[in-house]
Amino acid sequence: MRKTTSTNYENLQILEMSCGLSYAVELITGRWKVNILWYLTKGVNRYGQLKKNIEGISEKMLTQRLKDLEYDGLILRKDFHTVPPHVEYSLSKAGELLVPVLNQLCRWGNDVEGITRSNNVIKSS
Repeated sequence: MRKTTSTNYENLQILEMSCGLSYAVELITGRWKVNILWYLTKGVNRYGQLKKNIEGISEKMLTQRLKDLEYDGLILRKDFHTVPPHVEYSLSKAGELLVPVLNQLCRWGNDVEGITRSNNVIKSS
């Protein structure tokens, strides 16, 4: 979460109000968010399934990002109130609307990876 009294936060609010693209990017910005959303496109997942499928994510980060995505309305959390705990995560309606965008973004990333990586090698030389 950002400090709500910072100039950076105020600028972000202005951008979000003026442009749907800025708002959309803000919702999915953050390490691991798109990875979590990607796995949820495959269906409902429990915490352990997500942890196993997203290589390298820590428990703390997974927990935080799930909370962030739920707060932002992109995922739903269903708690079955059992012992041991049984919680399932799925995409919300807003998250489901993101699926075609994620698919297209994945294709775009695959298409341009070679181009952009080769440009980065040239720039760093």
